[in-house]
Amino acid sequence: MEELQSVRMIAMDVDGVLTNGEIVYGAEGDELKAFNILDGCGIAVAREAGLMTAFVTGRASVAVARRAKELGVTSLVAGCRDKGAAILDLATKHGVGPNEIAFIGDDLNDLLAFRQCGCRIAVSNACEDLKAEADHVTAYSGGSGAVREAIEWILKAQGKWADAVADYLRSLEQTDAGSDHPSHQ
Repeated sequence: MEELQSVRMIAMDVDGVLTNGEIVYGAEGDELKAFNILDGCGIAVAREAGLMTAFVTGRASVAVARRAKELGVTSLVAGCRDKGAAILDLATKHGVGPNEIAFIGDDLNDLLAFRQCGCRIAVSNACEDLKAEADHVTAYSGGSGAVREAIEWILKAQGKWADAVADYLRSLEQTDAGSDHPSHQ
């Protein structure tokens, strides 16, 4: 529980965590991704609570860049092979300790990130090697609300969930009133 309370940044893999892990190519060769709306809402609530977020992915994709921008994600690290080094770079860039970063992953290439961060979360359908090093394993699969579940754990452990939800709902009202706010889902 202590590892959840100290989180200031939530970093996550994309394929297999924010998506179901399938790679689909369109007729023109573009890469298509399906993102779960629950995860997007969770990221918006985390932002309202003052947590930073980062996508750390081994693949570069226009769809991922667009989703990161829509959600107001703090940092996007794409085309990344060494996710452990990426965690250390994010910590330095954003003035947090690696122990204040939670990482959500699903596969072997996420082990390097796990070994650098303070809170390790595996999605339920993650590989067994990753689950063995995880502090927490979600009930939901990647692409099916696992990120939202992890965000709720973190914010509830920090006593911020109720206020963050209230701030999120106020921001929705302001958006409808014409403010320029990042997408909420």
